[in-house]
Amino acid sequence: MPAKQYHVLLDEAQRTRLEAAARSNKNSPRERTRARILLLADAAPAGGDAKDEVICQKVRTSASTVVRVRQRFAQAGVEAALSHKPQEKRKARKLDGAGEAHLIALVCSAPPAGHKQWGLHLLKDKLIEMQVVDSISHEAVRTTLKKMHLNRG
Repeated sequence: MPAKQYHVLLDEAQRTRLEAAARSNKNSPRERTRARILLLADAAPAGGDAKDEVICQKVRTSASTVVRVRQRFAQAGVEAALSHKPQEKRKARKLDGAGEAHLIALVCSAPPAGHKQWGLHLLKDKLIEMQVVDSISHEAVRTTLKKMHLNRG
């Protein structure tokens, strides 16, 4: 394995925080694993700074995980190394709680004249007409209805 690029040197407060995180069942298994990786990789105590292969065996994880946790600790600190990376490409939802309430009210109301039931395109057009949203696709209406376990009809 190549030489370590990112070294972990914990102060006493960080070590205490990681020891608590590694033991606590309130943290996710992923966070506990990352805390154990950082504790084993710490160069401060005598005999610390274990090799990545040893850490992999003790924590039962891959070498790339150990390298990534070290890197995130070196670049952004303890909290960033423990927590999930924020999702960058996540889109904002078209319908918030109030928009969903309007959609439920529409689905539960009588369909417009000339229609036996609400269709996805009718619901989409009505939401735009009522100015609940500026624009929305019929697919977004469908997934919202599916999420709420509602039928159109």
